[in-house]
Amino acid sequence: MKSKLSCLLICFLLFACNNKDSLSFEPLTIATESCDNCTSVRIEIPEATGKTKLSKTINSALEGEIIALLNFDEESNAQNLEEAKEAFVYDYEELTGKFPEESMPWEATIEGTITFENKDIITIKLESYIYTGGAHGYGTNRFLNFDKLNGVELYQEDLFKNLDEFKIFAEALFRKQENIPAEGSINNTGFMFESESFYLPDNLGYTENGLLLFYEPYEIASFADGPISLTIPYTEANTFLKYPQQP
Repeated sequence: MKSKLSCLLICFLLFACNNKDSLSFEPLTIATESCDNCTSVRIEIPEATGKTKLSKTINSALEGEIIALLNFDEESNAQNLEEAKEAFVYDYEELTGKFPEESMPWEATIEGTITFENKDIITIKLESYIYTGGAHGYGTNRFLNFDKLNGVELYQEDLFKNLDEFKIFAEALFRKQENIPAEGSINNTGFMFESESFYLPDNLGYTENGLLLFYEPYEIASFADGPISLTIPYTEANTFLKYPQQP
């Protein structure tokens, strides 16, 4: 009897170990009803299933980012995606009530995709387009990185063994890609880095082709220049990464 119990316990532990990094998703769509000349919101993201720490971390991080994207009114206290959607519509209606001439409907489209996943890391990109009046809307990309084993979100400082050393390395590659002289200001060719010094973008993410550095419009250049990106192959980036990847 003891032998059978021991065998069952070993099998259970092996199964748990083999599935500790398993992760599945199902599509989640939240949208306003379609109508002519109405403010519209459409959110399409992968929702992590199950009750694991990792699933909860991913879903919470995505929800927080999307709520922030839809937060036109800084006083909004939306606690979930449905409330954020309703708050976005409410803010439009409140504004047009005060300024009827500003009647152009708002629009918010947010789509989430998995750009990279292996046994250690998963990266999800949130691509959004937000229009709240004016000449044009504003598109953004957010990259969220997660440690699958520990079930935590990884921030910029968590990705590198030495962030300062990586920044020096990335600057050299950026200058080469953008044909900026190795010596002198990083803004010599028209970029708009604050304080005339190179810095990493807010968004870094794992992709199949390498580590992606993604600068949003306005982050280092004009809106007309669009986003600026630099992809560093893992053969070059792995030296600096806490989570090195196979090329």
